Amino acid sequence: MAHVNVVSTGTSYAHHITSRGHALTADEPAALGGRDRGMAPFDLYLASLAACTAITLRMYAEKKGWDLGEFSAELSSRRDESGKLHVHRRLRASAGLTDAQWSRLLEVVAKRPVTLVMREGAVITSERA
Repeated sequence: MAHVNVVSTGTSYAHHITSRGHALTADEPAALGGRDRGMAPFDLYLASLAACTAITLRMYAEKKGWDLGEFSAELSSRRDESGKLHVHRRLRASAGLTDAQWSRLLEVVAKRPVTLVMREGAVITSERA
């Protein structure tokens, strides 16, 4: 399964994130007291879903022999009056796909693990190390 390590930089809200030898920085925008040195936590949340979406659909299309061309997933979020988070995905492919192909891609992406976990929630525990 996945493993991520986050370490404070000691300044402001910027934190270094590593996983399997890859690194990035997370921070808050200046308006929230950060220095905007990286994506904010909710940006990373959306980025994980966008990456899962794009990778999954690329894999599926290749398996089917469909040409997606350049593919992109643009995600946005908002909260409703009760505070519930709503995420919306806009998917684009530069290759001409049929309505039937798009319909199937939308069915496939709705059942991916990251999508399902975000919809259903996860058990999150914490402990002192």
